Amino acid sequence: MHPGAFSLSLAVKDLNKSKQFYETLGFTAFHGDAAQGWLILKNGSHVIGLFQGMFEDNIITFNPGWDQDGAEVNPFDDVRAIQKKLKAAGLQLESECDEDGSGPAHFVLKDPDGNTIMFDQHR
Repeated sequence: MHPGAFSLSLAVKDLNKSKQFYETLGFTAFHGDAAQGWLILKNGSHVIGLFQGMFEDNIITFNPGWDQDGAEVNPFDDVRAIQKKLKAAGLQLESECDEDGSGPAHFVLKDPDGNTIMFDQHR
């Protein structure tokens, strides 16, 4: 199983302050819409998402079908196949995607320490 691109999705209080902070650490915005309250920043292969007012906690995020630059990869493990595999392994999901669907979808689970992990496919 290949989970796709990896990033941290950070719940921020002030998008502009957070953007400036991470720019100081060498990150640059390469995707997103500040007017909608979200930006994706990158420094080398490290990717973080800044999200203001969209969720309460930070989230470990995997994007099936993308590489670390946000480019499509083929072939890739569809989010529904990943979900089925994790459920078959006995993991409990917080939310599920429609396993009969296609295209964009996501599901969420928590690790043993309560950290939220989202598999979020955009294609």
